[in-house]
Amino acid sequence: MCGIIARIGDGDGVQELLQGLSNLEYRGYDSAGLAVKQRNGSRPTVVKRQGNVSELRDLADGQMLGPIGIGHTRWSTHGPPTDDNAHPHTDESGRVAVVHNGIIDNYGELRERLAADGHEFRSDTDTEVVPHLVEEFLDAGYDAETAFRKTVDELSGSYALAMIVEGDDAVYATREGSPLVLGVADGCYYLASDVPAFLEYTDRVVYLDDGDMLVVTPDGYTLTDATGAVDEPVVETVSWNPEQAGKGAYDHYMLKEIYEQPQSLRQAIEGRVKPESNELDLEDFPPGTFEDVETIQFVACGTSYHAAKYAVQMCSNRQLSAQAFLASEYATSIPHVDENTLVVGVTQSGETADTLTALRKAQDAGAQTLAVTNVVGSTAARECDDALFIRAGPEIGVAATKTFSSQVVCLALFVEQYYRDRHDGEPSEGSDELLAAIRDLPDVIESVLEQTSVQSVAEAYRDVDSYFFIGRNTGYTVALEGALKFKEITYEHAEGFAAGELKHGPLALVTPSTPIIGIIDGLDSDKTIHSLAEAKTRGAPIIAVTSNPESVRDLADMVLDIPETNLELAGVVANVQLQLLSYHAAAMLSRPIDKPRNLAKSVTVE
Repeated sequence: MCGIIARIGDGDGVQELLQGLSNLEYRGYDSAGLAVKQRNGSRPTVVKRQGNVSELRDLADGQMLGPIGIGHTRWSTHGPPTDDNAHPHTDESGRVAVVHNGIIDNYGELRERLAADGHEFRSDTDTEVVPHLVEEFLDAGYDAETAFRKTVDELSGSYALAMIVEGDDAVYATREGSPLVLGVADGCYYLASDVPAFLEYTDRVVYLDDGDMLVVTPDGYTLTDATGAVDEPVVETVSWNPEQAGKGAYDHYMLKEIYEQPQSLRQAIEGRVKPESNELDLEDFPPGTFEDVETIQFVACGTSYHAAKYAVQMCSNRQLSAQAFLASEYATSIPHVDENTLVVGVTQSGETADTLTALRKAQDAGAQTLAVTNVVGSTAARECDDALFIRAGPEIGVAATKTFSSQVVCLALFVEQYYRDRHDGEPSEGSDELLAAIRDLPDVIESVLEQTSVQSVAEAYRDVDSYFFIGRNTGYTVALEGALKFKEITYEHAEGFAAGELKHGPLALVTPSTPIIGIIDGLDSDKTIHSLAEAKTRGAPIIAVTSNPESVRDLADMVLDIPETNLELAGVVANVQLQLLSYHAAAMLSRPIDKPRNLAKSVTVE
């Protein structure tokens, strides 16, 4: 979950490397560092420290110059965030500098062997074995590229690596289970864990596959595959622009991305629901694509798991066979699959390690696979049999917002397509109304954003013990997502429950200092109102999210209004109010909203 940046070309590259690290800070912000070198074979200069990129910038400004360099922003896995554990890591002589994202599973035995050979280690990290291995091969007489290749051959685990070496004007890089992308500009090249790192400088990219090895010099680059054969790379143009990846006039990326939801939904829907006829057209999935699929298994983590559960509920409402699994659990105990099983990996980044492992195991067991993702060149999109892109645009805030709504809408379209394929092309009951509501959803959410009164709710309940979110049907999945968002960025205790389960244990925790947030609109909402009434008799404050405030006039202490919409989509609209509630509560508590402690955006380690 760390962020890697590299730059090689003419002129000084330090400011570009620092900007790249700033753009990648959503991937980790425990510590940061740079290694920079001049051309003509100079030794790398390394500056690194615990803390965020702005602190590194203060340390590096005026002290580093060079056109070739690598950088890293860290999310700790092996060893606490300290100056010594920060990347880049070097060999004992300082000839070799390496940055790494991922986990090297066999680092323990490698470290033990290297220590026995006299190598001294300065950090607690798994990464530090890499420069020491390179050092051994260099001392044995191998050139830098061969030393790098031989080192990689000794590693097991997941990794993206970039290296610079004294006496060599090149950056060496490879990946195995962790993302890495090359940016191609005029007279300059960039390497990064994610495209936003260098989007200010180029929109032309080459996505690396597992096992690829890349050698980049100021004059060009060579890409070889896992067998050592030279590849002809495909240079793609990404559709994102630097403004989309920036914060603009907003105080936080999260708030910007909440307010971008109408546009991200328009992008997700465009061409897929015909405005004149409400006709469904899921582009790469013509009618009949899923007619042989007998059951669907969704695998996902975090917010994407809640989107997957939303889709499962929509399947259940149509009598379709579907289950949602936490990808980490699925990967350790895969259920029965066969050639008529479709395993759908829901992953914003397309690089989530647990989800990728689950998809690979499903493929090995004979299942078909589909990625529902935001990133066209991601590992999930390339490895799965098919991909459905949510088109949400770049999301930088660690707490997912616009990607959740885009995932749910794309999954709703997918579920309708699946139903039709399983029923000889016949639409599901109420599909015209659903598709019309999907088409109108961006405008509905825009009205929520313009009229919300959520700040007053956040202020009223800023000093309470705990927050419970409840709902039924699709509203239950939104309750889970609302609670996750709240705890992620406020650091306050929050839990989501199926409304009917409140009396089966959680009610014991309810006091006048435990507000209950109920998602009223949607299917089975009357039963949610009954659960709220039970909590109110125990003294709990009630916050209702509803399009019909009159229905809860005698029950709710405060109401968050939403416009009327299709019952199955009401949860998507309600979730916007819950996102804003979390945001404003966190802002009142002065939390680091875009960089919540211990969390990173893209979880690329298991």
